[in-house]
Amino acid sequence: MTSKPLVLLAVGDLILDAPGSESCFSQVAPVLQSADVVAGQVEVVFTSRGVNTFVDPRAAPPNDPKHMKALSLAGFDVATLAGNHIWDSGAPGIEDTIQGLKDLGIAAAGAGMNLEGARAPAIVERDGTRFGFLSYNCVGPIQTWATPQKPGCAYVHVITHYEMHLAIPGGPPTIYSFPEPQSLKAMTEDIRKLRSECDVLVVCLHKGIVYIPAKLAMYECAVSYAAIDAGADLVLGHHAHILKGIEVYKGKPIFHGMNHFVWTAMDTRFKDRPPSLYEQMGLNIFGDFYDGRPNPEEKRMTMIAKCVIEDRQISRVTYLPCMIDGQGQPEVLKPDAAGQQVFQYMETITRAAGLNAQFQWDGDEVLISSS
Repeated sequence: MTSKPLVLLAVGDLILDAPGSESCFSQVAPVLQSADVVAGQVEVVFTSRGVNTFVDPRAAPPNDPKHMKALSLAGFDVATLAGNHIWDSGAPGIEDTIQGLKDLGIAAAGAGMNLEGARAPAIVERDGTRFGFLSYNCVGPIQTWATPQKPGCAYVHVITHYEMHLAIPGGPPTIYSFPEPQSLKAMTEDIRKLRSECDVLVVCLHKGIVYIPAKLAMYECAVSYAAIDAGADLVLGHHAHILKGIEVYKGKPIFHGMNHFVWTAMDTRFKDRPPSLYEQMGLNIFGDFYDGRPNPEEKRMTMIAKCVIEDRQISRVTYLPCMIDGQGQPEVLKPDAAGQQVFQYMETITRAAGLNAQFQWDGDEVLISSS
């Protein structure tokens, strides 16, 4: 018996760190609410009793738990939690965020009160089709990781090696990064286990080099390919706060970086303001190849990934180009000048990264196929 088509929508980082969270979704809520399943990466925890753990100088203060309701009102069904800010408010932040999402009817994956809980999937069912989600943090810090006795996130440990191939003291190194085998094995074991429990399997990875257009670190493809080899149907990347390219591996789509979708407190009107503390840190860390301030337009361009599911499998993959306006509200674009700007940017960074996805407009959506 053929089931009716279902629609899965997914977005990148959601940072509801200021009053007015509901208004940030005002332009896109009708689109999100029209889907059968909507997923997003909750970047910062919600609690009124957390304590700053000081494990990361970029530690984010906890969100007011009242802001969480914006996710439910906008239509979110699944929240992935594995990320570099999940431990910023300690165990209370994780516990209260998971419970708050549960109270709103939003399934969560990627964090828990121990490692077993963090590695557990989120599963939602629509019309007999089961959607499974797993979430992993690839960027650290190590204190965010769950252990058998400690709350935290599911993770893939990435090792970085710097090699000086040139006889130029102080010159640029060649950078190698690769997933540590045991943590990668744990991820693939989770995927293989979930494969028999769902029809559509989504793996979300918090990964990538922040604010650097096009460039992918070596480990990003390795972890993404391993997820698909283990049984994932779709890989979604976030964390870089900028769009990254798309590829199709063995017929399965990989969105390497979806940018943030909502960042309530972020001033998107960047002109004539000094770099923020976070941006200045990027300048200090990355030096010459990161100026600390990406092009303002690059920060504003984002997307909604869309999958149509027929007969319990993904039959069509597109993205909806979006632009974040001066009030922090993402808007779905038409294939006009603004929509074409995002389309061309995705084309440019995908080609620059050596990825194989091909794009073409299909109505108001951008169809993704392989070369």
